[in-house]
Amino acid sequence: MNIVANWSYPTAIKMGRGRIKELAEACKTLGIKKPLLITDRGLASMQITQAALDVLEAAGLGRAIFADVDPNPNEINLEAGVKAFKDGGHDGVVAFGGGSGLDLGKCVAFMAGQTRPVWDFEDIGDWWTRANVDGIAPIVAVPTTAGTGSEVGRASVITNSKTHVKKIIFHPKFLPGVVICDPELTMGMPKVITAGTGMDAFAHCLEAYSSPFYHPMSQGIALEGMRLVKDFLPRAYKDGADIEARTNMMSAAAMGAVAFQKGLGAIHALSHPIGAVYNTHHGMTNAVVMPPVLRFNRSVIEKRIELAAAYLGISGGFDGFYDYVLSLRAELHVPDNLSAMGIKPDRIEELSAMAIEDPSAGGNPVKMTLENTIQLFKDCF
Repeated sequence: MNIVANWSYPTAIKMGRGRIKELAEACKTLGIKKPLLITDRGLASMQITQAALDVLEAAGLGRAIFADVDPNPNEINLEAGVKAFKDGGHDGVVAFGGGSGLDLGKCVAFMAGQTRPVWDFEDIGDWWTRANVDGIAPIVAVPTTAGTGSEVGRASVITNSKTHVKKIIFHPKFLPGVVICDPELTMGMPKVITAGTGMDAFAHCLEAYSSPFYHPMSQGIALEGMRLVKDFLPRAYKDGADIEARTNMMSAAAMGAVAFQKGLGAIHALSHPIGAVYNTHHGMTNAVVMPPVLRFNRSVIEKRIELAAAYLGISGGFDGFYDYVLSLRAELHVPDNLSAMGIKPDRIEELSAMAIEDPSAGGNPVKMTLENTIQLFKDCF
């Protein structure tokens, strides 16, 4: 089944195999004449990245790349990226890769025209209005994984290298002008990355669906996103060349990021400090803490999860859904707990204090306090 589509929600999305060939056209649509392709170190020399640069070069748009990006990008990476953007006289960004490349690429395009430090634009109140809108460069986003959904997001997650705290930097213009979702770019993902990014998409949908806030549009998107993950993540994991599965997982990833406008919760509130302190893979960390968080929230979300289970074709209500999550994790070889990830339970109180300050904590169905979050972290071990 060859899925090809042009969507305009929440931005212009070109979905389908081979559509990376339209990268130069996407840049020109946004008025970009000299783009800087930003990606992570691991992707820099890969064939898919070089092919994208070939497309830009053939169209007379140059062949500039910046790849000094950590798995959890920080303000040091950001400073270097902004310097490369300015020194090269670039007028737009191609954010290319998984969450790290996409997040840093978007933030470079944003910060290239700002005079205030990046922390002044954290997602708090109306801090985003401090930005110089005229200085924000246009962005084309090209995801190469199917999990983060950052390609359709209005924020970037940047880690403070000094405090090891992840900060959400927000502005409406972080949303890329054009997104190219070419599933062929994801076919070379190792199984562990397919699993981790896929579970990230599932976590986004699950937490958005469970959030107590009122946003029925996002809730509906989250529900269908979970179905796509259920139907297609095992297939993508089993056979990386299954183009139908890869395409649907790219859709699920974008849907998760659209849905979590409704809110996230304890899965992300725990995962963010763990990733910042221990540099773990974000999606895989989400998958590890998911069952304890489901148990933590059960008293509030049980009825809602029963409805989701029925839609997903899972029998047994909440318990059936919980058992499904366990079986999916086992199928994807997700570590059983944080200890199995190599993390020691010697910093639980510190991590718990960071978790309750994380913006995601405010969307959890059960109010997170220091006391119950400490217990929740213990359950994750």
